[in-house]
Amino acid sequence: MDAILNFIKDTGFYLLVENWQCLIMIGIACVLMFLAIVKKFEPLLLLPIAFGMLLTNLPGAGVYNEALFAGGHVNWDLFGGAQFVESFDLAPALANQGVFQVLQDGTVTLGQNILGHLSGVSINSDAFINATGQIVTASGEVLAESAKIVIDAAGLTIKEAAVYVGDTLIANNLQSISAGLIDILYLGVKLGIYPCLIFIGVGAMTDFGPLIANPKSLLLGAAAQIGIFATYICATTLLGFNQMEASSIGIIGGADGPTAIFVTGKLAPHLLGPIAVAAYSYMALVPVIQPPIMKALTTKKERAIVMKELRPVSKTEKIVFPIVVTVFVALLVPSAAPLVGCLMLGNLIRECGVTERLAKTVQNELMNIVTIFLGISVGATATFGTFFRLQTLGIIALGVIAFGVASACGVLFAKFMNLFLKNKINPLIGSAGVSAVPMAARVSQMVGQKENPSNFLLMHAMGPNVAGVIGSAIAAGVLIALFG
Repeated sequence: MDAILNFIKDTGFYLLVENWQCLIMIGIACVLMFLAIVKKFEPLLLLPIAFGMLLTNLPGAGVYNEALFAGGHVNWDLFGGAQFVESFDLAPALANQGVFQVLQDGTVTLGQNILGHLSGVSINSDAFINATGQIVTASGEVLAESAKIVIDAAGLTIKEAAVYVGDTLIANNLQSISAGLIDILYLGVKLGIYPCLIFIGVGAMTDFGPLIANPKSLLLGAAAQIGIFATYICATTLLGFNQMEASSIGIIGGADGPTAIFVTGKLAPHLLGPIAVAAYSYMALVPVIQPPIMKALTTKKERAIVMKELRPVSKTEKIVFPIVVTVFVALLVPSAAPLVGCLMLGNLIRECGVTERLAKTVQNELMNIVTIFLGISVGATATFGTFFRLQTLGIIALGVIAFGVASACGVLFAKFMNLFLKNKINPLIGSAGVSAVPMAARVSQMVGQKENPSNFLLMHAMGPNVAGVIGSAIAAGVLIALFG
């Protein structure tokens, strides 16, 4: 009888009674899968993200353990099983996620695991580790000057965790935690592997010819990145996000999912779930969000402007371009080198003409495999605790602002350029300065043809669209260099 009762208590159905919040997240995952499958909103990535969200919120499944990544860091040695010492030099917002927490009764927790008890502690509210490693209350009272966790890990398992305040051991009873499937896959996000591999595929599928033929379109791609920095300012001044969080939120304005994940994984991993879902949702809504902005900022006459046909681009130019861009960007913003370098490698594989097999593999097999792993890993971070907070609503609101400002800046800068150009630019192509390739360029074409059915803007819009990919990667490198 005891065996039967133990079995029942170990089932997910029983655990759902204590973890009813999981039902809400499972419902959200199902809604996202509906949008991906039925409405076809970015299905290639939204579907894996939704399924990863479903898996991580099934109680007892153990596919993802937040404690293994306390504070956003990999807290175990993958190869040697050596000790890992976490000296809490984290921003307060990271600690406030309940990564390392002292409750009112003195209970010390790591993630959802109780580590031990601080004797003689009496506080009026929960306390957290601050940026300098002190244990402080919400009112700023300092309970201890320093704290650290020493984790004894073997391979993919945390065997034991000891919590110290100063040199005094206060707790040493964390149960063994073994890595689940998604814990292992998540390393690709945490270490910045997946976004870079995605960029190789993007480069291999992108023709840089329109940008090379019309270098002025590079300015339109740069102008669209204003949305990233405008949102950063809003996030820090209006909503109180710290610099690392604001940088991660602002990058949504680039309309580049892999870049958003790359930056967030390095600067604010605790926001990875909401930011990834917001970034890919807005990318899917490009045909809905952009046209009203484009029409509001342009006249009928401007939307009907016919642009001159682009000049032919030689094969030599297409081969030299990715090499030159890689060298220049890496020297200018070294922290952007991983993203831009991978993007240009993929494009060089496409254009050089001697690596056809590699080009096909990168465009298809590699791209598809990494997309699946990336989506599942990102979705697994979406738990009830990360989603149902005012902070998440702020991220969603700021994401719309970032995307809208980026689109508007591209259009307005095109109008500004027309003040000095003999051959006028159709301002609609400025909205393609966001890096949603090639969707944003198609939207420019669609809106332009409604005003002038004989007008073909697609190739002209691909110039700023490609420039937007490069621009968002450079902006990401700048933010990482400043706050990483």
